[in-house]
Order: sequence, then C-alpha cells, then structure tokens
Amino acid sequence: MSVAAYCIFCYRQIGTSGPAAKTHLPWNDIRKIAKVTGSLILGGFVFITYEVLSLKKLLQIDTQAIHQEKLKSYVYVRTTSLNPSEYQGITYQARKEIHKAVRKILETEAKIFRRPFNEQFSTFDGEDHECALWLLLKRSQSEDKEVRLQAVQDLANNSHWHDYQYGTVAQTCDQRTAIGLARSKDIDLRFFLPPPPLPKIKNDYPIEDELRLLLVSLPQSGLDPCVQYFTSLALRESSQTLAARRGGLWCFGGNGLPYCETLSKIPSETVELFFLQALVQHSKVSSHCDKIEAKGGLQLLQRIYQLRKDSAKIQRNIIRIIGNMALDERLHSSIVRAGWVSVLAEVMKSPHVIQSSHASRALANLDRDTVKEKYPDGVYVLHPQYRSSQPIRADILFVHGLLGAAFKTWRQQDIDRRLDKKASEGEEDYSQCWPKTWLASDCPALRIISVEYDTHLSDWKTKCPVEAHRKSIAYRSNELLDKLRAAGIGDRPLVWVSHSMGGLLVKKMLVDASKNPEMDKIVNNTRGIIFYSVPHHGSQLAEYSINARYLLFPSVEVKELSKDSPALKELNDDFLSFAKDKKFSVLSFAETLPTHIGSMIKLHVVPLESAKLGIGDLIPVDVNHLNICKPKKKDAFLYQRTLKFIQDVLAQELGD
Repeated sequence: MSVAAYCIFCYRQIGTSGPAAKTHLPWNDIRKIAKVTGSLILGGFVFITYEVLSLKKLLQIDTQAIHQEKLKSYVYVRTTSLNPSEYQGITYQARKEIHKAVRKILETEAKIFRRPFNEQFSTFDGEDHECALWLLLKRSQSEDKEVRLQAVQDLANNSHWHDYQYGTVAQTCDQRTAIGLARSKDIDLRFFLPPPPLPKIKNDYPIEDELRLLLVSLPQSGLDPCVQYFTSLALRESSQTLAARRGGLWCFGGNGLPYCETLSKIPSETVELFFLQALVQHSKVSSHCDKIEAKGGLQLLQRIYQLRKDSAKIQRNIIRIIGNMALDERLHSSIVRAGWVSVLAEVMKSPHVIQSSHASRALANLDRDTVKEKYPDGVYVLHPQYRSSQPIRADILFVHGLLGAAFKTWRQQDIDRRLDKKASEGEEDYSQCWPKTWLASDCPALRIISVEYDTHLSDWKTKCPVEAHRKSIAYRSNELLDKLRAAGIGDRPLVWVSHSMGGLLVKKMLVDASKNPEMDKIVNNTRGIIFYSVPHHGSQLAEYSINARYLLFPSVEVKELSKDSPALKELNDDFLSFAKDKKFSVLSFAETLPTHIGSMIKLHVVPLESAKLGIGDLIPVDVNHLNICKPKKKDAFLYQRTLKFIQDVLAQELGD
C-alpha cells in the first residue's frame, strides 16, 4: 500500500510540474516514473524475500543439534547477550511482530482445519538463551518415561541460569517434574515456588484451637486402641489449656504436670505436640488421611510448620504426617498444591540425618516415576535418598534393639575430644549414622534401610500403654514384615544387620516368613545376617529389671529377654533348623565390657555365652553393649569387618 501511494504521489507531482498547456506527458517523464516505481518494487521484493528466508530459518530445527542432544543428553545453547538495549532496533521489533503474526495465522489455520498445531512453533519467538529452558520443560512432560527423566535431570544440572529462569520453571513445571527436581541432589531451591500464602487468623484464635477442631472432626469410633489413646491424650491436654485461660489450675494433675511453669503461662508448643502425635497415629489410617485433607489439614500443618521453625520435634512430626499421607496417591496433588514439595526439598538439605531422612521418605512416597516401593511409617531409606542412575543391586536392612532408634543406634561412637585430642586431630567429620555415610560411600549399589519401633525398659515410659501384646516380639514381627514387603524387601538379595533385641526380632521375622508363602522372597533372598550382641539365650538386664519390678515395672520386651526363657529357646531352635537348611552366612559380635546403666549400675548386658548363636563366626570385641554397633572411626576393626562380610556375601551382586 505504501509503495502504491508513493507512486501515485510521484505521478501527480510530475504531472503538475510542467506547463499547464500540455495535455500529454512527455516520454521522458514516463521513463522517470518507471525508474522510481521499478526501484521501489524491486527493493520491496528483496526485503520481503529476506524476511521470508529469515523466518524460514527460524522455523527450521537443526536436526544435527537434536541428534547430538539424543546422544549426549545435553542441550547446546549459543552464547547470546542478555542486554535488552542491543535488541531495540526497528528491524528487530518488526521481525518480532511478524513472527507473532505468523504464529497466530498457523494456530488459526490449525483450528479451522482441525489439525494439530505443531508444537515446535510455540516458542520460536523466544530468545536463543530461552530455547533450552522451554525445550527441557516440554521434554519433562513427555509421555516417554526415559525422555521425561532425562529432561528433569538436565534441568537439575543447570546452575548458570538467572533468577527469572528458575522462576519460569517453578511456575510452569508440572507436579511430576517438581517432585523429581526435589529428589535431585544439590538442587537449587529457586526451582520451587514458596508455599502459598495462608489466610490470616485472629489473634485470639490460637493454632491449638484449629488443631482441636481438626482432631475432633476425625472418626472417633472403631479406632485402633493406640489411636484412641493419643487422641484422648491430646484432647485432655487441650481441655487443661482451656481451663487455664478461664483461670483454672490446669497444671495440677494429668500429663501437663511436668510442663507447668506458672499459673498464667501456657506451653502451647507442648499442647501442639500432643495434637501432632495424635495426628501421626490418625495418618496411618488411609480413610483418616482423606478427612485430614478435606478439613484443610495440609494448610494447617503448613502454618504450624512455618510458625515453629525453632522446634525440630514439631517439624519432624509434621513431615512424618505428610510422609504417611503420601502413601495414598490420590492425595499427591493436594500435597503439592499446599506447597510441601518446596519445604521437603529444603529439609532434604538439612545436616541432621533425622530431619533429612523424614523428608526423603515423604518425597520417595510422592515420586511414582522412579520409586515403585512405598515406605510406611517407621521405614526409612538411608541410601539412596536422591534420584540416581546407579542401579540398586541388593538391600541392607538395619534393625535396632531395646531403647534404640533408626538413626541414633547406628551413629559413630562418641569420643571425648578433650581427653583424646590425638584421635580427633585429622579425623573425618563425625558420622551421625555410619550406614548412611560410610557404608553408602563404600557400597553405592546398595539400598540401605533402617526401621524404627518403640521399645522401653519400663511400662512407666511406654508411649502407648494400651494392649501389652503389641510390644511382644511375635506381634512386632508380623507388623514389620508387612511394612517391609510394601517397601520391596525381598525383591533383591538381602543382608540383615541387628543389635541386641533387634536380632531376636530378625530371627522371628525369618522364621515367620518361612511359614508364609507370600513372604518366600524375603527368605529366599536372604544372603546373610550380622548380630551385634544379640541375647540369643537371654540377658542379665531382664533379671535385674524383674527383681526390681516395684521400681521399674519391666516392660513386655524386657520380660521376653529373661535368661533361659522357653520362648527364646524355642525361637532359637526354630531359627537354627531353618538357617542350616538355607545355608546363609552369619557373623556375630559379642561385647566384653560392662555397660553403665545410670550412675550406679554397672552391668554386663549380653554375656559371651548368650551371644553365641551356634552357627557362623563369633568375634569378641572390647566394647560395652551400647558401643558394640558404633565404630570409633571408619578404619576401625568393627566397621571394616562388617564391611568385608557384606562385600563377601554380596560379591556376585556387587561385582567384586
């Protein structure tokens, strides 16, 4: 249009420039018009041809680059300046507008003719340095699982992007990608959006009131006795708090007695902890998880988590609840929308093994792309806690003993650095859990799992005093076997590592599994067992506790450890018959030093004759009962002998 208008203008100008008397244009004037018009038409044609060729080049994909990407799994990006001032020319702006117009035309055409729109045109107007980001985002949503996993890994490996690019990924990635990024090692937290803002609450409406309403809304009839116990305990503490607000003397009597400081100060954090312990029990029931989600429990837990950043215990209980709810895949979307992925990714970076392992369990239950197993409450993966290309060849299962725990039982032996300066000089960092650090480093192809269950010396301190049979070895054996099968134990070659009463539990589980066809895999894949001071024939601790029953009220666990107990003898005979038939390897360690129990009692908990199983090697070690499973350092005999046993029985799987 502009060219035609210019031609008309020139024609009129030439037509009016001559004498008025002439009615016909001279031949020379026509030649001038033809020259001007021709040059303009030719120039316009050249310009349009250049733009069409440029546009065509932009719309073409370099197949060689894609081939390189498939071979090496890298995205090659040309170095381009990010300075916007370099792209403000008229030509650049014109090209941008043309590109947008062409894309709209193509989209409209696809809609009119009902044809699929070619997705390669969806980002062609982006800058060069943006192409890799959008390509990876598109690949991360691919139906091809291998392509999808590789794209998430490539996203996680990027560390040179700008803040807005991380923000772009956080806002546009799908649920599956966000979880995959959270389970990537050394991930940049800018990949995740912060938890969504929560509505403000009134100052006179405390968190514990919301917790009470949530707990009361959950089913109260037909409950497991332990769930009922924790629920009633939390509500009782809450009612004491209400009485205190009204001027009552809440601290006299009840479980609140140890926490009372003044008649006016209410330890709200303690009350919240009671509620959370009750919710932990409820979250073990699938139908109750649905209720917690429907009543806004995920958002309430998020609020408490942000308010109690100074309380590791409260945060740990909350993440434990999230991990239990994540066992139900129907709740995954709700968990992600409530902002828990960013929280879990941050906790994964915690230097404290307990915190990071709770977060790792929750994320593993959320990650259905790479984790086929599910980890019930009390089953923790120590390695690998992140996504890894390293194939898992075998499983190592750690089972603690009386008064033990999934993490603290397996820590490095405590050293008084003031007394032993030479030992501490030049020593590697202290290990809070040597299976997670030392063993994972020496045998990266292993999946290392630790289980946790409540044990107590006395019924005074039992967490759930209801139904004593729950604390028996027989009950715990059935409970743990179900959890371990859900976690995939038995699908690979297996080595058991146990301490104290945990060894009796391992023997009971294997004997029970041998009688259950559904548990055949656990029995057939067992390659070996390590026993650290296991009282196969009873313990002196049980004798002492029973004699002092009026002081300690010995628990069921302790009573079962009585010396020459008929139940222990029967278990040992059944296990020996079973083990000799299966011919798997056994290694036993025995303590030779007495253990200090309190400030006045010195006791040899498991004598050498009780630690003698009857098969396999028995190695006495100059340590007490507590330190028999805690090596002083990585090159100590206790750890090196354990490592050698594992490598020998799994030589075929580990390739050594």
